[in-house]
Amino acid sequence: MTPRPNPLTAQDSLVAIMIAVSASDENIRTAELVTIERIVNHLPVFADYDQDRIRPVAQTVLELFEEYDGLDALFGLVRDALPDKLAETAYAMACDVAAADGKLGDAELRLLEEIRYELNIDRLAGAAIERAARARHMVL
Repeated sequence: MTPRPNPLTAQDSLVAIMIAVSASDENIRTAELVTIERIVNHLPVFADYDQDRIRPVAQTVLELFEEYDGLDALFGLVRDALPDKLAETAYAMACDVAAADGKLGDAELRLLEEIRYELNIDRLAGAAIERAARARHMVL
């Protein structure tokens, strides 16, 4: 049996992680979507990314969330497509999306913890990334 090719590219994987964080509390907020759009529009890793891919990637994530082992399947796809050098980038993007609406609920916190584990993010590096995201999203 021939294994199926991974439907996600490295860039799709970054988008999938951001969508997953936004959808983790079952409420995708406008601030989170705007943050995802801003990240995709401005970061160099997305310079040649086809933004028309965002919708099908989001649909894949949402469909996986409906399955029993969907989160494990998502992490499997992401790990297969995402180069190790982009693991911290993915986590930083996830933290920015989680912090975008000014609230971090339990579901988002649990998913961030799972992302740290699945992408093998060092504890200290993870703490630094989280602190930077918190600093970027502070309000008066």
